[in-house]
Order: sequence, then structure tokens, then C-alpha cells
Amino acid sequence: MGEKEIEKGDSSSGDSARPWQSYHTVYTNAKPGMDGVDKEKVQRIVYEMSKGSKYFENEQRKEAFTRQKIESMRAQCAKLTAADISHYQTMANKRTSELEATRDLSRIWLHVDMDAFYAAVETLSNPLLKGKPMAVGSMSMISTANYEARRFGVRAAMPGFIARKLCPELIFVPTDFKKYTYFSDLTRKVFQKYDPNFMATSLDEAFLDITDICKERGVNSGEIAEELRTTVYEETGLTCSAGVGPNRLLAKVCSDINKPNGQFVLPNDRMAVMTFISSLPIRKIGGIGKVTEHILSDVFGINTCEDMLQKGGFVCALFSHSTAEFFLSVGLGLGKTGTPQLRLRKSISNERTFAATGDEALLHQKLCDLADMLSADMQKEGLSGRTLTLKLKTSSFEVRTRAMTLQQYICSSEDILKYASNLLKAELPISLRLIGLRLSQFNEDKVGAPSDTTQKTLTDFLLSRDTSRKLDDHNGSLGAIIDDHRFTNDTETGFPLDSHEIYGYNGRDLLDSNHLPSLNDTNHAISNKAGEIGKIHEPLNNETANETNLPEPKSNQNAVSELLESDSPSVQITCSSLDEENKRANLLDDEAVSTSNQSELLMWVNDYKCSLCGIELPPSFVEERQEHFDFHLAERLQKEESLNDTRTIKQRHRFSQKDNNVASQSKRKKHKTCPKAKGRIPIDVFFVKSSKNF
Repeated sequence: MGEKEIEKGDSSSGDSARPWQSYHTVYTNAKPGMDGVDKEKVQRIVYEMSKGSKYFENEQRKEAFTRQKIESMRAQCAKLTAADISHYQTMANKRTSELEATRDLSRIWLHVDMDAFYAAVETLSNPLLKGKPMAVGSMSMISTANYEARRFGVRAAMPGFIARKLCPELIFVPTDFKKYTYFSDLTRKVFQKYDPNFMATSLDEAFLDITDICKERGVNSGEIAEELRTTVYEETGLTCSAGVGPNRLLAKVCSDINKPNGQFVLPNDRMAVMTFISSLPIRKIGGIGKVTEHILSDVFGINTCEDMLQKGGFVCALFSHSTAEFFLSVGLGLGKTGTPQLRLRKSISNERTFAATGDEALLHQKLCDLADMLSADMQKEGLSGRTLTLKLKTSSFEVRTRAMTLQQYICSSEDILKYASNLLKAELPISLRLIGLRLSQFNEDKVGAPSDTTQKTLTDFLLSRDTSRKLDDHNGSLGAIIDDHRFTNDTETGFPLDSHEIYGYNGRDLLDSNHLPSLNDTNHAISNKAGEIGKIHEPLNNETANETNLPEPKSNQNAVSELLESDSPSVQITCSSLDEENKRANLLDDEAVSTSNQSELLMWVNDYKCSLCGIELPPSFVEERQEHFDFHLAERLQKEESLNDTRTIKQRHRFSQKDNNVASQSKRKKHKTCPKAKGRIPIDVFFVKSSKNF
């Protein structure tokens, strides 16, 4: 009986004798080598071993949010009229035709995936492990399990104590990433012979464009795949599986079909592709995980890729444009075929999971190890960074990120550890089960790429405004200055939100709001004064504001108005005429309106979906919601500043043309004080006058 049927049967009968049947975790049998696993047995053991733990509570919260999302989407479906469905179906048909026109069958892509890579390397190092159930990791977490262990339901990302319950004879081997990196380099040397521009997506996976080598040698793609697998085995002693298809999405799916040590070739023919994709379960597609699978199945009845096209109208009605387009592309078997442009790394990171502990000495040792590993990676790439981010996962599975931007570039383990320790100290005492470190904002001159001079931080924006100079002298009436708030793409752990390539998701679920790496890349260090930028403070949200007794945040307009009221005797605003003042005011009318309406910048549709970009965050994610709001605020302020700079240039140009004509008249005229200067003056007038003074 499938998960969907189990859930329905459990909810309909109300029978609580088997509560594990409604308890869904990531420990499914979706990985290769787990097809014959007794799924209900695994589900029951995971439930019994997890019940009452912090992990169990966290999974229940995620399940509740997923059910809420499903019910919300069902309600939206019920509201659709026949006219609405017809309209969206027309949209879906049109977009499907447009996507079909982009189909490219001219390239041949090969995806190679090493078989249980970490476990295979350990078995190669210790032949006594061959044929025995073995997992790389510890009792707290497993990185990889060999195929003998997978037959018992043991898999990666599973706690070791649960795996030992499933398989009492399981052997644990500690991780050794230096060893894995060495063997990974050996495999990449082989890949380079077949495609110098191959794309490595992890230590054990890569995409190769074998179109040219097939033409040069006059052989088919199957022969190239067989030869590559043989060469890898001869060079490393490790086996791998391969998949060949007309695009990267299909090649990735094909490499899983005959695992381990096998291959599958999908011809570059439209009919063959459509036949292959028609019965393919949606879970086989990268980016469609547990959450997305449940939503598509329970709300729309979509279980195969072909169902995507048949329910295209509903998909277009309830999902964002980019998500709907991805789903329709999946239904057509479309994927990326071109070689991606080389992109410079934006960050380098390391993280480690361990048994939950509050021992400060042990946590400091973990931080030392991470600092050493991160420093080694940075020096290997010849890079230094300014922004250091600390990632923490508490014993209750709450994820926190703290970051600071330094005045100098660092890469040594001593410097990394010094600043990381300061970040960690601010969180103590705390019980943690994961620590991660990331360095970003590299010295890009070393890799030959000039820095982006158009990108400015919120600090730059606020300090460039004359209002910030006045407000700093009045105990920071606008609150705090946000330091270097920008979003970057982590090549190891992150992905662009608008990308639906198979390798871009890194195995994460498209609609699972619990995996939003872009939120983890937020550099949100806050200082109370401009001169203290770089000090470590908590993100400014309701909870931390209460703890540190910070004043309630005020809008920019209200804060400036209060400043003007208190300083009104010293502020001298002069104007030659009302018409001239109106002209000046109109130049900044748009800015004044947008500034006063910042609170309306973002709304949460159905209390979980961002109205601007469609990202889904449950109400309990208070800190993440605040950071997401800050991101859109920074984006908007950046646009306004660019627009304002353009207007200022035009304004100065116009004024300079009038200078010669007005010079003689201005000597004879006496400026009168504007009547409005006696009381509260408009914010736009203040900015115009201030910009002239400075």
C-alpha cells in the first residue's frame, strides 16, 4: 500500500492503532538499492525510535505545515470556476507549445554517479568490509550506506541509532574527506578526457557533454558510457553508474535506473523521450521531494510526469509562473542542454553534524576543526573573504545564522577561528547538533573579475543620505544600521530560486520551505552606530528587541519628522517662490510615497507565501520572515536610489543652465523664509534642501 493510500486509510477510519502510518519522514525507499525494503517496517521503527525527541517534534511541525498548505490549495482549487479552469488551461496549452518549440535533441549528455561513493572508498581501503552492511558516519548521523545496508532500510542522512535498530549488524566507519577528495580527483581526471568542460556537481557526480567525442570516434553514446565506466574502475578500483539522454535532467534520471555498476541510454528521439517520461514517477525528478510529491499527489492527483501536462491548467492556476513552467517542462521531458557559463564561486563553506551537546569546550573544538577545514579550502582556491557566517542547528532543530563583515580579507584558520568564536560566544549557553562556517565576499581581483561597483549595501545607502548624518547624532532614531545585507549563491549548499535544473537543487525539495538556502546566505549583522559596523548583534526581530530593550522600530518618515520637530529652530529652509518649491517637491514625490509605504512592501498570502516572489515560509519562521522582508526592502531601496541619482543629475543639469540667467536677478532679490519652516516641514522639502547643502 502506498503512502497516499496509507494516509487516506488512516484518516478515514480514525484508527490510531498504527500511528506510524501517518508519520512521514525523509527516510523513504526512494534511493537506489532500496526497492525491496519493507517500507512499513522502516516507518514503524523510525516512529518508535523518534517519538518524544526534538526531531520528532520538528517533523510534526513540518507535517502540520504541509497539511495546512495542502488544505489551503484544495480550498483554492474548489473556488475555481469553469471559466477560470478554461482560462488557465488555455494558458497551459500555450506555454506547453512554447516549451515544445525549444526542444533540443542535438546534444548527448552523460551523467555519471559513483556507487555509494564514501562507503566504496572505505571498502577499497579495508577489504574486510566487503559484503557486510556498513555505513560511513556515526551513531548520530550517517553520510552514506553501502548496498548491503540499504536492503535493511538504512540510508544517508539517517541517525545512526535508528540505522542500528534496523540493522543490528551494521558496521560504522568514521568519515575521512581527505580520502574521498583524493579519489574524487582521480575520477575527474578520467572525466576530463571525455569532456574538458565537464560539470562536477559533487565529489561523486558529474555531467559530461559527449556529443563531440561520439562524432569524432564514430561510436554511439552507449559505447562511450561503457568505456568511461571501465576507465574509472581501472584508475580507481571503484564502480560507477551512467545515464545518457538528450538533456541533463533526463541523463540524471537514467543514471539511477541500473544502479549499481550499470548504465541506461535514452535515445535522442522525441517519441522515445515522451514514452519514457509518461510513466515516470514524479519523485524521480530532481527538485521534487517528499513535500512537493505529497502536494502534487494529494491536491491534484499528479503521480507521474505525464499527469503534469494533463493537469496543466490547475498547475498554472495555483503555482507561480516559474514553478508552473518547471512542472510543464518535466511533463515534456525537457531540460538544460547548453554548457553553462563559468561562474565564479560566491562562497566556500563547511559544516558538521554531531550528537547534541551543550559542552562549550566540545563546541569550541568543533569550531576549531571547521576553521581549519575552511582555511584549507580557501587557500587551495587562493581566495580570501570578508564576510564570515556561522550556521547553528540547535538540539530542537532550530537553524540560526549569524554573520559579520570585516574590514580586511581573511583566510587563515587563526583569523577565522577568532571571529567565529566571537559569533558563537554571543549565542552561549546553547545546545547544538550542527555547526557550519562560510566565507563569502571574496577578493575577486585575485581571480581576475572586477567587483560589482553598482551593488551597494544598506549601510552604503543609509550613510550616503544626509539624514543618516543627523540621525546618528540623535541616538539612532531610525533604529540600527544593517551591515552588508546581500544574498549570495553558495556553490556548495545553495541554488538560485529561479533555477529548476536538476543539479541546481542539490537534492532538495522544490516546495519544502524548510530548505531555503538563500535565507541562510543573509548577512544580517547589526550595529547601533555607524562607527560600530562589524560588531556582533542579534538580527532585529520582535523577540530580540524585547530582550535587548531596543525601542520599537519607527518608519523612516516618522523618525525624520520627529527629528525635524526637535530641531526646527536650527533648520532654515528658504524658498524663492511656491512654484519653485512645488517643482522641487515633485522631483522626489515617488520616493516620499514609497518610503512611507514600506510596511506595505510585502504580504504573506494565506499566511505563508510571499506576495512578491512566492517563497513559502510558515508563521513560526519569525526570524526568517524578518530577513526575507529585509531582502525585499534592500532591493527596493537600491532601485529607488538608482532612480534618485538619475533625477538628481537631471536636476543639477537643469539648474546649471539657469545659473547664468538668474545670477543677476538673484542679487537684487531677497529670499523670504518659508512659512512652513516654523513648524513641521514636508520630508521631501527637507531632502531637497539637504542635498543642496551637502
